[in-house]
Amino acid sequence: MSDSLTIGRSAGGTAGRPAVRAASAGRGFHIASLDGIRAVAALIVFVAHTGLQELVPGGFGVTVFFFLSGYLITTLLRREYAESGRINLRNFYLRRVYRIFPPLYLVLLVLIALSLSGAIRGGMQPGAVASQLAHLTNYYVIFHGDIHAPLVPYTLPMWSLAVEEHFYLLFPLALLLMLRRATPPRAAAALALGCALVLAWRCVLMLVLENGAHYNYHATDTRLDSLLYGCILALWMNPALDPAPARISPRAWGAICALALGVLVFTFLYRSPFFRETFRYSLQGIALFPLFYCAVRFHRSPLFSWLGSAPMRGLGVISYTFYLCHEACFFIAGDYLDDKGWLRTVAGFALAVTFSCACYLLIERRFADLRRRLHA
Repeated sequence: MSDSLTIGRSAGGTAGRPAVRAASAGRGFHIASLDGIRAVAALIVFVAHTGLQELVPGGFGVTVFFFLSGYLITTLLRREYAESGRINLRNFYLRRVYRIFPPLYLVLLVLIALSLSGAIRGGMQPGAVASQLAHLTNYYVIFHGDIHAPLVPYTLPMWSLAVEEHFYLLFPLALLLMLRRATPPRAAAALALGCALVLAWRCVLMLVLENGAHYNYHATDTRLDSLLYGCILALWMNPALDPAPARISPRAWGAICALALGVLVFTFLYRSPFFRETFRYSLQGIALFPLFYCAVRFHRSPLFSWLGSAPMRGLGVISYTFYLCHEACFFIAGDYLDDKGWLRTVAGFALAVTFSCACYLLIERRFADLRRRLHA
């Protein structure tokens, strides 16, 4: 969720490899619209958790996070491979540890302490806490049988972080092996096959499991394709690295985006249980392709420039910790204000933003500086 990139001047050039080299010439580059997309995803999840889940598709916010993570990680790894002919797995895992572990364990420890002290309500069981510390929240929730597993209070959203952690653990090596044997477009084709296999697996599980929807929503093996769709965009028609397709005009991209939005609306409105836990994730991943492409390629256009505004960028920068703590802040604010309406929502949002900003300034930036000093 944290890595960033920007468009090199020759991203719209005439050859793929020169575009990759130009885009990777500078370190620490950035596309503000991607921070905005993070912010949108975080807001979708937050609003859904305020009790509006019947109106706001909170699960779609998670799907957007997955797609974005797959796109960013694969783009950065592809740049590294284009520059050096290799992927430094040690550095990759160190970056993940320095970025992900400090906020995650901080939030867990704070909530454990508040629960043990009686400051917040909620029971915990050692096995549940251990699963969270070991990045297995999603499978603990699945095999516990319901969403009310005895986790650390207000940390159920961490199931999706477990999915991303499993992806980070396995994907870099798989990508390295693919890039040694195939061009990026061929690697993208292999990942597309993987997405089809995940969809088939979801269909099988829905037909044979009594609780297939619960498993399909939370399991890494059934949600992996939401990340892989982002990986495919990073390898094929990457708007930050590859030349723009000459046959598709900006106006045509607008029509494609309108169609993609229509597909997304359909996935929200069609309520068939089988569809929702099988084809819904696939259609949403495909629909996100043109929307992400245009948000990056045309990030200065009026349709997407708002994603780079200061408020959206600010929330995007702290979105990881915001996602970790937002549910806890929402319910804690409601308990202490004795309010279940708009005041709880406003106070919960303000508390989550405040905590996330403090964590970013005091924890995340310090660990980023430490990583650069120790592992430059």
